[in-house]
Amino acid sequence: MQLIVCEKPSVARKLAEALSASLKTRSVEKGRGVKHYEIGSICVAPAVGHLYSLKQKAAGGGYPIYDIEWVPSSEVGGSAEFTRKYLVALAELAKKADEIVNACDYDLEGSLIGWNIARFLAPGKKVKRMKFSFLTRDALTAAFEHASPLDLNNALAGEARHKLDWIYGINLSRALMSALKAAGTFRVMSMGRVQGPALSLIAAREAEIAAFKPVPYWQLDALYPYEGGTVEFLHEKDKFWKKEEAEAALAASSEKGRVDSADKKRAHVKPPHPYDLTTLQVDAYRCFGYSPARTLEIAQSLYEAALISYPRTSSQKLPAELGLDKIIRALAANPQYSALAAKLIEGKRFIPAEGEKSDQAHPAIFPTGERPQGLGKYEASLYDLIAKRFLACFAEHAVKEYLKVVLLLGSQKYSADGVTVLKQGWIEFFGEYLKSQEKLLPPFKAGESVEVKAIEMLEKETQPPKRFTPASLVKELEKRELGTKATRSQILETLYSRGYVADRKSIQATPFGSAVYSAVSEYCPEITSEELTREVEKELELIQSGEKKADEAFEHGKRDLDKILKKFKSQEAAIGAKLKEGLKEAREEARNLGACKCGGNLIIRKSRFGFFVGCDKYPACKQTYPFPRNALIEPQNKACEKCGTPIVKVIRKTKRPFVMCLDPNCETKASWGKPAETKPAAPLATAKPAAPIVPATAITKPVAPVASAIAKPAPSAAAKTAASVAPAPAKKARKPRAKKKV
Repeated sequence: MQLIVCEKPSVARKLAEALSASLKTRSVEKGRGVKHYEIGSICVAPAVGHLYSLKQKAAGGGYPIYDIEWVPSSEVGGSAEFTRKYLVALAELAKKADEIVNACDYDLEGSLIGWNIARFLAPGKKVKRMKFSFLTRDALTAAFEHASPLDLNNALAGEARHKLDWIYGINLSRALMSALKAAGTFRVMSMGRVQGPALSLIAAREAEIAAFKPVPYWQLDALYPYEGGTVEFLHEKDKFWKKEEAEAALAASSEKGRVDSADKKRAHVKPPHPYDLTTLQVDAYRCFGYSPARTLEIAQSLYEAALISYPRTSSQKLPAELGLDKIIRALAANPQYSALAAKLIEGKRFIPAEGEKSDQAHPAIFPTGERPQGLGKYEASLYDLIAKRFLACFAEHAVKEYLKVVLLLGSQKYSADGVTVLKQGWIEFFGEYLKSQEKLLPPFKAGESVEVKAIEMLEKETQPPKRFTPASLVKELEKRELGTKATRSQILETLYSRGYVADRKSIQATPFGSAVYSAVSEYCPEITSEELTREVEKELELIQSGEKKADEAFEHGKRDLDKILKKFKSQEAAIGAKLKEGLKEAREEARNLGACKCGGNLIIRKSRFGFFVGCDKYPACKQTYPFPRNALIEPQNKACEKCGTPIVKVIRKTKRPFVMCLDPNCETKASWGKPAETKPAAPLATAKPAAPIVPATAITKPVAPVASAIAKPAPSAAAKTAASVAPAPAKKARKPRAKKKV
């Protein structure tokens, strides 16, 4: 039997459907409902990502830890318990298999997932590799028919990455928590090979903003009325750093003058290249506000539905062997894209514009041509962005005319720039997702007289550096070669979850995040070293190409880490003191919800009855407000327009967050607890009142946050054969509880 292992159940079903029109669905009894598909002597079965994880061999919570092994993921933590039944099912099937085919995603992770399953469940058996970039029937069939030998170098590089990330993550995290413990406090912390440099970028930017001192400057604007609006002509000097110079230039200007020059220049603008993951994440954030992590999640669902190609790619190229003309013709059958695709077909435009970046494993992201059915709002919007970008790649150049007009007003020159689109070209295909492409100016001619309606002198200040947005941070990480296309968005989510950064739009280092950065950059800067991280990535590439052994790369990384940890231990007390101070500041900031009417601060307080909001000037001020029950609250740094109390965001599990002011008697809450108004019922229909919204005003103790330290693992040897995998023991039936008398 030939056992084909897929990375996910949805992919396993698609592959099975591609290989056979009539599927036989089976389920291994011990696998407890894990479906696999039998097609003659072929069996297609799913994993659910990594079924094996790394774990330290010896028990203990200290550091450094370098002695690690692979064990079933279900043995490492409770969150991975669901993987047990998939491993059990594959173990049963592997016993009967003569050959294993790895059909997991064609990247380092997918290669490692399949290789671990093959070597631990079917040691010594022949292993092949399938390679595909999209999940259409033709692509999957071709990948099966042209399966190649095991891509061992990719698997070894994937294993080396996992091992290095594990030892860096566990040891640096334990080192930081040990320093905090030595300072007499505790908090769950994490740090990693890429997490450190990423935090460094954000915290360093925050420090720049805090240290920034604005410098005043002045600008002169001449305002010319045009088509009901105003065209601004800026003085040729742009910024005046001395007020008296600006005043002198203003005095030398007059409202009447002439056009000194009106220069035109035409330019052909190339179509955009197809999407790689980073540019897709940047555009999805700009167009829809989707975070990089959310964009990848949506793209993955479109890939699994066979609507787009594999999204985790850094390529900006579309090889001809993909059958690009067939994809365009398939899109022409979709009414949403028929007009655009027809123009490409009519002009026989089947050669795309391409970018510089390439990826050995996968092409750029493109629509497969399969017809979308029943997509949700988010999937439909991202699919449309990808499809129109793809079509735009094949379109003609756009032609723009750039106009620079210089006015001579008195003895001073003022200028304005305009642009007009003369030929739409590719802009017709993708224009709705672009910023305005035109800035119209009046049809000036050199030498003609003009009169502006006013000349203004504006006082301005230089601005601090902008904070990163989620999209710009992912782009910066890629530029600096930090992390991978698949992990950069995850790194940002980790920084949020650890409380190192805040604000989902304009990323801001928290006091604690800044303290972590300050401590490690001062006493152990290697933790935030970009060069060290890039060096590891280069060594992984050498493993892939067969130029370096995986064991050598691991030992090299271990030696570098050991030096860092020894240096850290020598400075543990100083690092711990800084972390403690930052943690204290972070906790105080989290308690402070805003200003009290007396001039003090409203903070979260606790009494024997639970949490409440009170003034920090108590007993001089006895103002209190109830604390929302069973919720987390985040200050919003603004006050209610009606009552003046601080506005907070209320966050509850499984419910949509909402904002409210703290005063339960505010007029904004007048309708709370009352039935919503309903419109008159239509004939033969009965209108139902909406469920009342109940204010959260009771003072109760909220659910305490769960602080999970790094668990002390039970000793376990790595699974070597299928015999080492056993199903979970059956649960004993519980005795019915005796009912209490009330």
